[in-house]
Amino acid sequence: MDTKEVKILAIESSCDETAAAVVVNGREVKSNVISTQIPLHTLYGGVVPEIASRKHIERINQVIEQALDEADMGLEDMDAIAVTYGPGLVGALLVGVAEAKAIAFAQNKPLIGVHHIEGHISANYIENKDLKPPFLCLVVSGGHTHLVRVADYGKYEILGRTRDDAAGEAFDKVARAIGLGYPGGPKIEKAAHDGNPSAIEFTRPKVSDGLYDFSFSGLKSQVLNYINGAQMKGQVINEADIAASFQQTVIDTLCSHAALAIDEFGMDKFAIAGGVASNQTLRAAMEKMCKEKGVKFYHPSPILCTDNAAMIGAAAYYEYLAGRRDGWDLNAIPNLKLGEK
Repeated sequence: MDTKEVKILAIESSCDETAAAVVVNGREVKSNVISTQIPLHTLYGGVVPEIASRKHIERINQVIEQALDEADMGLEDMDAIAVTYGPGLVGALLVGVAEAKAIAFAQNKPLIGVHHIEGHISANYIENKDLKPPFLCLVVSGGHTHLVRVADYGKYEILGRTRDDAAGEAFDKVARAIGLGYPGGPKIEKAAHDGNPSAIEFTRPKVSDGLYDFSFSGLKSQVLNYINGAQMKGQVINEADIAASFQQTVIDTLCSHAALAIDEFGMDKFAIAGGVASNQTLRAAMEKMCKEKGVKFYHPSPILCTDNAAMIGAAAYYEYLAGRRDGWDLNAIPNLKLGEK
């Protein structure tokens, strides 16, 4: 592997965070600037794509300038420009892709397009300097639930994915149903602390023709039916118990799938990533499961679980070493599949 110091300016704008970072050799973060739109989208109960795109346009130059200032570097110091080009909201992605292409062209620097999920997986490299493939990784976020076997840097096998709602999406919808608001993940977690996870027995979702696939739409419907049933009977609804029972069912499902994969593939390393991976109850359950199986458990800190550009810079470094370079025809691909180039 090349020992040259490789500096990458990375840009992330796939949803509602405008982010830029400077990453050296894939694991050393010199800056990681995130401008979130959560307070704005909270007014609408979720992300509004058109508004997200406009806010990215307003913020992206400032975020990049701040990232360079904090790293005490200039564009001329970069060895490559990296950007998320999918999956995500097409308008939001286009802002980042256009910006990265313009910078790369003007500075005559290599351009590297990065898959958003690959970025989440690579967030684990930043804080876990000893982590190297192969390992298993569970990516859980608002838009994605993937169980992935990381065979090598840039080489992935998707063992299972959600057939409908992602775990984070289900958290948002259930939070809205019980009146907690947006974003659902942190609010469900907070409410669950005061609830009994065994108070309500929700059926753990299974996919008959996919051992490792996930389906959270049915679980969400169970919660809605429970709430409607209680209201029709005039019963008092305990929001904390609903939150705790729902959260526990999701965690049990994620842990059981992970445990099966660890056993089948004989892996000794397991990682989690994505926004839902910052859930402390999920982390504790995964850590307990891994400890029982003698598997080393990895996870990024909460700031690296959310959408950020440092993870994109980490992924881009290994793409850079592998010789990947994208042309000026690089475009946003909202439904990009992991492993596609």
